[in-house]
Amino acid sequence: MIVRPSAAEAALQALGITEPEEIDVEVVARSLGAKVKYRPLKSCEARIVGQNGRAIITVDARARIQRKRFSVAHELGHWHRHRGVCLACRSSDIDRLLSDGSKQRINNNPELQADAYASDLLLPGYIFRPLAADLERLTLAAIRELAGRFNTSLTATAIRALGTNRFAAMLICHSQSGMSWFRRPPSVPDRWFPRADLQPESPTFRMLFRGGPEAKQPVTVKASCWFDNPLADRFVVTEQSFGLPNNKVATLVQLNDPKMLVV
Repeated sequence: MIVRPSAAEAALQALGITEPEEIDVEVVARSLGAKVKYRPLKSCEARIVGQNGRAIITVDARARIQRKRFSVAHELGHWHRHRGVCLACRSSDIDRLLSDGSKQRINNNPELQADAYASDLLLPGYIFRPLAADLERLTLAAIRELAGRFNTSLTATAIRALGTNRFAAMLICHSQSGMSWFRRPPSVPDRWFPRADLQPESPTFRMLFRGGPEAKQPVTVKASCWFDNPLADRFVVTEQSFGLPNNKVATLVQLNDPKMLVV
């Protein structure tokens, strides 16, 4: 089946980009008529102003490099989808796709549309999919390696990998108030819905509530630690977590038993 490139992927292909290390967001921006500037911003994280096919993107100079790249790509998404409108994006506007990524909501929300464009620009499928296909398992180490090559966040890279539907795994984010969001590929049945609260026997619980370190290797736990489902007592899963801003933790949960995937 021929996969038609998205608008962002087409922009990369027009520049002859075939490797993740070649994705220079400033070069891509120039090819699309936009110039990128970095300045300290107080009221927003990034903004774009354009007219007559030319635009200026301003990004908060104090942000970390992966955040700057995503902000530029996000504003280019606005330039593609919402040209003619002056837009200033706050931190809460950028990366909303991570916590609210349903297709229907994306189609109805300009910020999610810009985030989707950014994901395609920074993690283009025609480059990402073959690299993900070489992985036997989706581990945190593998995600870190991919994130290093694409210069993207662990969260965005993990979600992109799950989107290939090759891995029986989920990414689940918790704060101390409970579950914030999760991502589940189509291959994982809907019955595996994460528990609202972490269980004390989970290493992730200790990391979130007691300041424990990140586990260097995946840890095997009962599936009932993660899923409030009567069937969960029959299975085990592996978990490995990493810290996020605002005192949150994201956990990669692997469903290792093929019986868990039977619909």
